Order: sequence, then structure tokens, then C-alpha cells
Amino acid sequence: MAILMGEFHLHITSTIGLLLAVCLAAGVLADFVHLPKVTAFLLVGLLVGPSTLDWVPTEHVELFEPLLKLAMALVLFNLGCEFTFSKVRRVAAHCMALSIAEITATLVLVTIGLALFGCTGSMALLLGCLAVATAPATTILVLKEFRSEGPVTESTGFLVAMNNFACIILFEFAFLGIEWSQGNLQVSFSRQMFGVLLNVAGSMGLGIVGGLVVSYGCGFLNMKRWLVLLVAAVTFLLGVDESFEIPYMLSFLMMGVTVANTSDYKQKIVDELDHLSGLLAVLFFVAHGTELDAGAFIAAGKLGIVYIAFRIVGKWLGVYVAAKATRQPPEVRNWGGSCLFAQAGAAIALSTIAVNRNPELGKPIQDIILGSVVLFEIIGPLFIRHSLIQTGEVPLAQAIHHTSRTPLEQLREVVDRFRAAVNGTAPAAAVIGKVKVSDLLRKTKGIHQSADFDQVVAHIEHSHDNTYPVVDDRMRVVGVIRYPLLSDVLFDHSAAKLVRAEDLVSDIDSCLHEDDPAARAFELFQGETDDCIPVVQRASPHELLGVVRRSDVMHALITQRRKNK
Repeated sequence: MAILMGEFHLHITSTIGLLLAVCLAAGVLADFVHLPKVTAFLLVGLLVGPSTLDWVPTEHVELFEPLLKLAMALVLFNLGCEFTFSKVRRVAAHCMALSIAEITATLVLVTIGLALFGCTGSMALLLGCLAVATAPATTILVLKEFRSEGPVTESTGFLVAMNNFACIILFEFAFLGIEWSQGNLQVSFSRQMFGVLLNVAGSMGLGIVGGLVVSYGCGFLNMKRWLVLLVAAVTFLLGVDESFEIPYMLSFLMMGVTVANTSDYKQKIVDELDHLSGLLAVLFFVAHGTELDAGAFIAAGKLGIVYIAFRIVGKWLGVYVAAKATRQPPEVRNWGGSCLFAQAGAAIALSTIAVNRNPELGKPIQDIILGSVVLFEIIGPLFIRHSLIQTGEVPLAQAIHHTSRTPLEQLREVVDRFRAAVNGTAPAAAVIGKVKVSDLLRKTKGIHQSADFDQVVAHIEHSHDNTYPVVDDRMRVVGVIRYPLLSDVLFDHSAAKLVRAEDLVSDIDSCLHEDDPAARAFELFQGETDDCIPVVQRASPHELLGVVRRSDVMHALITQRRKNK
């Protein structure tokens, strides 16, 4: 009846389903176009959100706020869990100079740049403070997506934590100083300063208490009950922070640090939370994307462009200069700063606080932040991915796209499995006794042993196998490259041009001939993990003819059994 009357409204549960579905599609597309999934989720959120297609009602976006804060809290908790005291001492020894230089350069350049282009001193100073913040959820989840390891990855985690801590402190004191200089303080300056310090200390103290509760609880509770304990602790702590209006980001960062240093089960705790945080992270980014407004980027105008330009320069230049002065690796010097461009949560939250405290001063600040976030959240993950690939800190499996089968092949696989289930028995090799290997052959020229690394990667990207025959000048198989083994290698980008296919081969376990029965392939696949086996000529020089895939053999089994019935 409601639909006939034109009063139909999508229920919020359907909205959540819609957002997750478009995220699923966006994630698949991101693999094909080499786009970080975080960027894909943000873009698809922007597409279906109120500012574009308007598939998601504005009131539903507002209702997501508690879930988004919970997702952010879990990300910060995970980040804090990386910082044992021993690691903090080790990382801080070479990253503290980077952090101080990057924070100072960003604050000074953005403040001076905006002032030169007509921005008031108070507004320029506050925007300079906000420019320091780096989006922790975006940055950390991109690092986790690509499973990166190395000096740039390690320093990025530390710098993100320091940036957000410094941003909150700098913003509070800058705003306090502006209010005092304008005579707007209703209480003494010292009392206001004490209030700010009390909020920060209270936030960190709550995080420490929460971390101790988690460490203690996980110490004696059965692991099956950990997730309930973790969710209870995180949600309760988040509610306390919100009720007292204190910075929740510091609480969960300290909560993670506390767990890292007081529990022997730190990694298991993080793994347990991953079951929940993975799903919430997807919802976080697509819902965050619906909040982005492409029009806000245009509305930010000249000052928005200045803010974006000077913030990018400040972060990159600060890391570059400090890394060069302290003689750190060239990877950190050249690419460390470009991992810090993403910006969202902290800057948006603090700009909203500025509006609530002083609408006349805060509103133009919020407009610039909301406008610039549209760009930073999209390009930030792209810069992170590019930087990690350039430094060689990304495993090959994450740097290239590879699927085991095409969509049509997967559909055929589903149908075959359904038929086997209906028949009630597993297929047997005898069923395809009359089928020859030649009937299942897929032709391929393989990879020449002299192919360079880029050519090997290009071949993998356009293949749906996990085993790749390598041939010599006479087309004889000299070995195979196995994707699972290759994908676990942390490749040194600087040496990529020196590697050839022959350097990556493994010994071949078995081969087939055209006139072999398909049953022979079935027997070989039962003892193999490879998804294809090379087919060679029986006569010398045993040239490569192609491959037989496991999925093709299984399809032949199902089809032949059906015909026999």
C-alpha cells in the first residue's frame, strides 16, 4: 500500500545491504584496475550517496555514525597494539626527528601559505593545526590490505599516531590562544589550559584502564568469549568518551598500547577482532564516502586549493629534509611523506568542534576541510600504494591482479559441483576413460626463460592459472613458475630489471602428452596442488603444446558421468 501511495522508503537494513553489495562489486573492480580497495569503497560511496545518485537517504547516513566511530576505534586499537615499549624505543630513535620535522613543516607552511592568500591569522593557524592530522583508518587499512613490511611501513604507522596526537593538542591550544587573544574566555586562561590537559589525560587514562581490562579478561576467559569481551570493552569505552566529550581516538590508541605491553595474547586478540573490524571497515569507508560532497570541493575555492597544495608539500618536504639530515634509507626519504596525505576523521571532528565553539570562525574552516577531504581521501590511498610498490615493501601477490578463473569458468564450476551433489557420488577417473588430453588442451606459448620480471608479471596478470611453464629457445619446458611461491617473495624493486624468468623457476613434477587419457591427468591432479599441468610433444625435442587445467578435467568428469547415465 505504501508503495502504491508513493511513500515507500528504503529501510536502513536494506541500505546496509546495498552499501555492502556495491562495495563487493567495487572491490572486484579495484583488483582489475589496480586501485586500493579503500579508494574504491570511498568512490562508490560518493557515487551512491546524497551528493550524486542519492540512493542512500541522508538520515540513514547520520544513523551510521556510531558504527563508523566503532570502526575507527577498532582501527586505532589495532594500531596501538603494534607499539610495544621496545618497538616504540626502536622506532622513535629514528622516526621522532621525522615526526617533529613533518609536523612543523606542515603547520608552518599551511599557516603561512593561507595567510599570504588572504586568510585571517586565526583561521590560517587553526587550518595549519588541522593539516597535521593524517587519517588513521585510511592509512593503516591500506597498509594491511597490501601486507606491506619494511622501513616505510613501520615509520608510517608511528608518524600517523604522532600526527593525530599532535593535531589534537595543537588545535586545542591554538583555539584556546585565539579565544584568549580576542577576550572571549569566560574563565582564566590557566583554568582553560588545565581543562584541556585534563581531557587529554582523562582520555589516555580511560584507554589504559580499558586495555588492562582486556588483557586481564583475555588471560582467564575461554577464547570463544574474547570477542564478546572486546566488543563490550570497546563500545562501553567509546560511550564514556562521547558522554564526557573527550577525544576518543587517544583512548583507543592507548588501549592498544596497553594491551601490547600487558598481554601475552596480543596477536590473538587482534586476530579475534579482525573478524569484526574487517566488515566494519568496509562499511566505514563506503558510508564515509556517502558523506563526501563533490560540491564541497568546488565550494572550498582558492583557499581550499592553497590548503591542499601546502599540506602536501609540508608533509613530503618535512619527511624528506629530516630523513636526509639523519641519513635514513632513501626509501624513507623519497616515499615516506607521500604515505601521509590521507585526511578525514580527526580533521572533520575538530572542525565541527570549531563550528560549535565559534560559528563565525569555524564555519569557513569546516568548509575548507570538508572540501579538501574529498580529494585527500581519494588520492591518499593511491599515493600509499604507489610508494609501497616503489620501495618494494609490497608482496608480489598484492601488487598485481590475478584470479584463478574467469566469471564464466566459476559459473561452470558451481554448476558442476551442484550436479555432483545431486548425483550423490564423487566422480571417478574411469568415467572419462575415452577422453584424451588433447580434448582438454589449452594452448599456450609459456614464458620464455629470458623474459624479464615485468614480462613475467604481465603474463601472470593475463592468466587464470597458478602455474606457468617456462621454455627455452626450442620451446622445451625447463621448469615452471608457481604463483603461490612467487607471491610470498618480498621483491627488491631496485633489482627487478636484473631478474629473468629462469631465475624464478621450480623443477617440473610431471608432464602430459596429447594422446594420454584424461584419466592420467586426473591421477596427477590428485597428488598435485598446481591447477594446471604442461602438455608436451612425446617426440624430441618435447615442445610445449599447452596446459590442462584441473577445472577442465573436473568438468569433463561431471559431463561424461551425466552422459553415461
